[in-house]
Amino acid sequence: MKVVTAEEMREIDRKTIASGIPSIELMENAGRAVVRAIKSRYAPLEGKRVSIFCGKGNNGGDGLVIARLLTKEKTKIRIFLLTRKEKLKKDPKTNLKKALKQKIEIIEIVTFRRLEKFEQEVKKADLIVDAILGTGIKGTPKGLEAKAIKFINTLKKPIVSVDIPSGVEGSTGRVPGEAIRADLTITFGLSKIGLVVYPGAGYAGKLKVADIGIPKRFLEDERIKVNLIAKEEISTYLEPRRPDTHKGTYGHLFVIAGSVGMTGAATLTSQAASLCFGALRSGVGLVTLGIPESLNEIMEIKLTEGMTLPLPESKKKTLSLKAEKEIIEFSEKADALALGPGLSTNKETQQLVINLIKKISLPMIIDADALNALVSHLSILRPATSDQRPAIITPHPGEMARLIGKKAKEVQENRIRIAGDFAQKYKVIVVLKGARTVISDPEGNIYINPTGNPGMASAGVGDVLTGMIGSLLAQRIEPLKAAKMGVYLHGLAGDLAAQEKGEESLVASDVLEKLPQAFKSLRKE
Repeated sequence: MKVVTAEEMREIDRKTIASGIPSIELMENAGRAVVRAIKSRYAPLEGKRVSIFCGKGNNGGDGLVIARLLTKEKTKIRIFLLTRKEKLKKDPKTNLKKALKQKIEIIEIVTFRRLEKFEQEVKKADLIVDAILGTGIKGTPKGLEAKAIKFINTLKKPIVSVDIPSGVEGSTGRVPGEAIRADLTITFGLSKIGLVVYPGAGYAGKLKVADIGIPKRFLEDERIKVNLIAKEEISTYLEPRRPDTHKGTYGHLFVIAGSVGMTGAATLTSQAASLCFGALRSGVGLVTLGIPESLNEIMEIKLTEGMTLPLPESKKKTLSLKAEKEIIEFSEKADALALGPGLSTNKETQQLVINLIKKISLPMIIDADALNALVSHLSILRPATSDQRPAIITPHPGEMARLIGKKAKEVQENRIRIAGDFAQKYKVIVVLKGARTVISDPEGNIYINPTGNPGMASAGVGDVLTGMIGSLLAQRIEPLKAAKMGVYLHGLAGDLAAQEKGEESLVASDVLEKLPQAFKSLRKE
């Protein structure tokens, strides 16, 4: 599903109107869509009190349509218009006249003190409709609008937002000031970026995208680069397994991970193990874990289904440069490489990582300490030949910040732009992890993942994702599809685990346990 900025949606509206569909018709259709959603969620409506807060623009015009249509459902409507009636123009003015003809109560609010006079009346409402500010807002709501938004939030009533919660930036999801915390948001034509990325997504409540008659050709324009990953799309990537196959059919993943940590081997080797188990649970035929030789014994115990390859180690018991030749030779037997978790920041090991990325042409996923090795060596990420598939990197915001020389806060505030720019510049696939993980490809396409939950912010969960994507690469799934499929299923497994165990106690092994169920749900789709 395409996801748009406010500017892109404005252009779609312009093209729609130019094609012969009047703007007043689009406003009417928008109002009908909201009323249908309200009926579906809050029925029966007869006798219910609904307070509708309308701004001076088209969003307020939508609110006036909603008022007219809800009146026909025998609801008790009261409109709070945050401007003078005479200041309305064009379509909102037309719908104001229609509302007045229906004798709907319209109260002009031009000062907050006047709004406070109606506090007790608004508190009696069963439902509030927010039609104050639309998707075009940039920056902080000010004056009466800001005070009205804050006032509405204090009422603790169910709130339905029209197109976007007032105060959320449609193009970015930023919430620089007061913003409505909606229970339900009905947006029109396409979802807006601000509704699917945080913090804006946290204000939208349940999100519904409504058809208001915009021609399909405008909604599917290839120049719209941002997309929301859908389960229906991911399910098409999962092909049925033929009966005449064996473990070699499903690929061999070579994992380079692990070192002795400051408190012993347990933490980092456990992360390496979860990475491998993530791969095995994701359908790969074979997994081999290349590790420092002193860790081999413990990993042979932990990895009952996988294989290990003990490798030369440094004095710090991290992988040594002497391991390079053996790793490169073994990689010729593999179908994909997963590189990074728990390798340490030892200088010798970091140099080994750089050498391996330069010399191994396998489909590759690069994570954790291998990303740290890339700082000041980013050019080696670019494919050496035109037929070499792009590498996948999976940084969290802090790692991405180190790669580009910025602060993590700046990365968080510009996730889509930063991931997109990096992918295009270095010809890689970027999986920028976090709430609503962002995936970008070398052509500038962006994919936002809707699955996952806060409980997944736990040690080892990211390593599971690396193993999953590596597994899919080894099964000869093209890198972009492997990244999208891995991220979606990883989040879905986390959501299934959270439903059963709660978010607070979620650990990496819980995500692993739910991977079979996540895959089964895709096959049902």
